[in-house]
Amino acid sequence: MARISVFETNRLSKNNLVGYCEIDLMEVLSQDSEDNLEVINLLDVSSPSKTVGSISVICYFEDPIETEKYFSRRLLAIMDNNGDGKLTFSEFTDLINAFGNQVAAAKKEYLFKKADENGDGFVDIDELATLLAVQQEHESLISNCPVCGEILGKFDKMNAIIHLTLCFDEGTGNQVMTGGFLTDKQASYGWILKLSEWTHFSSYDVGLKYGSSSSHILIFDRRTKRLVEEIIDGKIILSMRAIYQSKVGLTLIDKGSKDLLKSISEKQGRKMNSLESAKDIPKFIDFFKDQINLDEIKYPLERFKTFNEFFIRELKHGSRPIAFKERDDIAVCAADCRLTAFKTVDDSIRFWIKGRKFSMQGLLGKDICSSEFNHGSLVIFRLAPQDYHRFHSPVSGVVESFVEIPGSLYTVNPIAVNSKYCNVFTENKRVVSVISTSEFGKVAFVAIGATMVGSITFTREKGDYIHKGDEFGYFSFGGSTVICVFEKDAIQIDEDLISNSERSLETLVYVGMRLGVVSKRAQAVKDISRLEQCKLEE
Repeated sequence: MARISVFETNRLSKNNLVGYCEIDLMEVLSQDSEDNLEVINLLDVSSPSKTVGSISVICYFEDPIETEKYFSRRLLAIMDNNGDGKLTFSEFTDLINAFGNQVAAAKKEYLFKKADENGDGFVDIDELATLLAVQQEHESLISNCPVCGEILGKFDKMNAIIHLTLCFDEGTGNQVMTGGFLTDKQASYGWILKLSEWTHFSSYDVGLKYGSSSSHILIFDRRTKRLVEEIIDGKIILSMRAIYQSKVGLTLIDKGSKDLLKSISEKQGRKMNSLESAKDIPKFIDFFKDQINLDEIKYPLERFKTFNEFFIRELKHGSRPIAFKERDDIAVCAADCRLTAFKTVDDSIRFWIKGRKFSMQGLLGKDICSSEFNHGSLVIFRLAPQDYHRFHSPVSGVVESFVEIPGSLYTVNPIAVNSKYCNVFTENKRVVSVISTSEFGKVAFVAIGATMVGSITFTREKGDYIHKGDEFGYFSFGGSTVICVFEKDAIQIDEDLISNSERSLETLVYVGMRLGVVSKRAQAVKDISRLEQCKLEE
């Protein structure tokens, strides 16, 4: 899927996102059309059912050899000092040195002779393209992109060539169409901040290593397979860093900020339940206009008499399809959220949670925590203010219990979770529920309050049977988190979720998306148990 975003440019302030479209390239290219011209509607970012214009797009295949030749032409144009379309040995040497490959630089005479197939003492475009193609296949000449400095060779040969071709195509931003923006939000900053995607990715950085110091939070959207940027007000980021990322902030927390955060949350909760709070709804929607789909909301905006009524909004039936709904051996995502998942608690501490005293017993409480949970898998669903704030059951089973654990109301933002100075998940107010399932054993479901969240409401009761994907409850105003703990070896979490989490990169998921399957070991134990219960017939 290719995404094209259209902006009204403004060189003095932020560019304005007008609309977007997404194109299934394979679908377009497989059509029986001479020119492959597609006229595609541009969709409103707040309401994708609305059209704001159209864009004409031509898609075509390019032979990999042509891509390599195009790149070779660009190299020749830069290194060919006399403009004759050929490289002398001196020019060829400069080119090899620019590639940053010390091994290649040490044998440039050999490479020049290898490239000069006709022996005329020059390397032309075809000879250079052949050399690049052959060497990329066996021993890459180019270690670093000469434009952005990105280390190449991480992926396959074609990705490296595409990277180089696009990087050399980067202009001043004066062209009508330009690529290389990592997120729509980045593009809105204006052309002056234009950088190639690869450079900008490394300057933004992701996850735990940089999450506590960076002013941007990048997450991977599982639905669109793109990196997106989480919108947080800059003043709030500075405040969170001051409180959660320093010893001074820790001292404040220990000496009274806990009570202050609780007081603020309670006061804000009362405000958001007042009739006058309804006027904040349009401003909230505008701030998150590309992250709230108004078409999905069950009721019209006029129906919401307070901000909190809008915040705990319901969605239209079918907005969140449940993956493999009839199969209870497949677990699903419990919330619209930024997800991190870990095979063990130790992994979660190594890659994500940096609190001073995080433990499974601290999270679940001694009454619920067992040895199986202690060595189990952990899935963290972090909800941001703009998200749909009702949470759903990831599995099918009987609700065994609810245990309320009083506590603080720290933010659940990564800036706090990644801090070594506080223990967000084990100190925050939370409700722990246990769901007993036939496929996954017992699953602990922990709803955790956060700053501005004074209320956690469950819509099911002890003893109820709940199907996976069914609504389980909701959070009132603010950000919040759900943590699901599976018993040891009970679930095999989907690999893409594990892989992102090991990079300390959150994955944007939606209710009902597949989370994982019953592990092979758990399934084998169940099969043995069933066999033992069977009686041989005479």
